[in-house]
Amino acid sequence: MPLPKDTMFFGFRDKLTPEQRIYVDSIFDNRITFVNAKSGTGKTTLAVAAAKLIGKPLVYVFSPVEEGRMGFRPGTQREKEAAYITPLTDALAEIGETPEKAIFNPEDFAAMKRGDHWVYPMSHIFARGINIKDKTVVISEAQNFTRGELKKLLTRCHDSCTVVVEGSTIQCDLPDESKSGFSPYIDHFRNEPYANVCELTVNFRGQLAQKADELAW
Repeated sequence: MPLPKDTMFFGFRDKLTPEQRIYVDSIFDNRITFVNAKSGTGKTTLAVAAAKLIGKPLVYVFSPVEEGRMGFRPGTQREKEAAYITPLTDALAEIGETPEKAIFNPEDFAAMKRGDHWVYPMSHIFARGINIKDKTVVISEAQNFTRGELKKLLTRCHDSCTVVVEGSTIQCDLPDESKSGFSPYIDHFRNEPYANVCELTVNFRGQLAQKADELAW
């Protein structure tokens, strides 16, 4: 079923562009949605909003692609992750959620007892061997995942999951862009009856960001 008719979708419903509406409906309609999106198109905010309505815990997966070039960050795992989940925390704030309350914190026993946590960020590094069931899974900046890394993640997901693979084919940060798994997996799933591929092309940050995103090489 598409976006339920009885919800204002956190105030976004009447503001959605046709592309965004197709994207949101796809998340509700399909087991897996790929979105090839320019910067500033709302891809993460809309995915997180959809996850909240779907009602399953949200697993937000990121790739620490910069670690090798910048040097490994000091601190706890949670402190290291903070630099990579800014899109997630921004999206939660956009839908009226308090990130510190919604995002799992193993040290906040009171929040766990109250059941406040429904968002679980993780690096793909820790995905080997896990089973992901009855979750909404958002794979962020998927162009920065290699074929092997995306395979590792997607093969963890049971059919009870709703999966969103979001990325941009023109903003890859891998040292060798040809190793990205984003485009190959789009093509691999494109004709499956439970999958859909969407595009978001309007950058809402403004003319400067939109123009910068048009240059590809």
